[in-house]
Amino acid sequence: MNKYNKYLLPFFTLLLITVFSCSSEENPPVEPEPEPETEEESLLWSDEFDGNGPINGNFWNYELGGGGWGNQEVQIYTDNSRNVYKEDGILKIKAIKEPNGTYTSARITTQDKIDFKYGRVDIRAKLPRVAGTWPALWMLGDNFSTVGWPYCGEIDIMEQFTNKSSVDATCHWNNDGNVASYGLSVDLPNPADFHVYTLLWEKGRIKVLLDDVQFYVITTNDSMPFDANFFFIFNVAMGGTNGGTIDSGFTSDVMEVDYVRVYQ
Repeated sequence: MNKYNKYLLPFFTLLLITVFSCSSEENPPVEPEPEPETEEESLLWSDEFDGNGPINGNFWNYELGGGGWGNQEVQIYTDNSRNVYKEDGILKIKAIKEPNGTYTSARITTQDKIDFKYGRVDIRAKLPRVAGTWPALWMLGDNFSTVGWPYCGEIDIMEQFTNKSSVDATCHWNNDGNVASYGLSVDLPNPADFHVYTLLWEKGRIKVLLDDVQFYVITTNDSMPFDANFFFIFNVAMGGTNGGTIDSGFTSDVMEVDYVRVYQ
């Protein structure tokens, strides 16, 4: 090897290393861009109905009395612990036929305590099965006391009428002095089991889901009362216009609620 080749060989080796090194730095591996983060809903309020005994008075009121409640219902609502109570972390609203032949039950509300506008509501509940019961998980506008119904608006997340294998969702409102309503029903699989009833409520639209499957949607506008705060009502009525004929052998039946959760 001549003296020139002796010095050229290390030079070309260094040149090749430099070229490949520069090439690697100029074309680094392309890393995938992170997925855009979606805004998660936060829990605004909930009642898990933990423990046993009376319901939480910071959240709930008792509505009392009879007189048909505008629908020819036959029950008398009480605050008796036989009709409404928590048991092993479950709210129970129990309709009872009393020894004198009358019917008692319970109707509880969050009026003036818990109200909100828009969001997601999840309610896990199991419904009574005996004919004549009329359970409902629903909401009224917070201005009910001042403007009355239907001007305040009503959102029925779940109502069950005479057909114990289906449930309904309905909205009611005032339309130029007349009651306007829009409701839809859906089959209730395994009626004796717990199911999750969901309200998705935003400006311009209300949706209702059964076990995460949408079955109801209504488009709303500024002339309707659904852009204001609403409060909850849970109750079990008996008979009346939508409860139907009460089973002659009725003794008692119960609506059970595992939780109610509001997200925004």
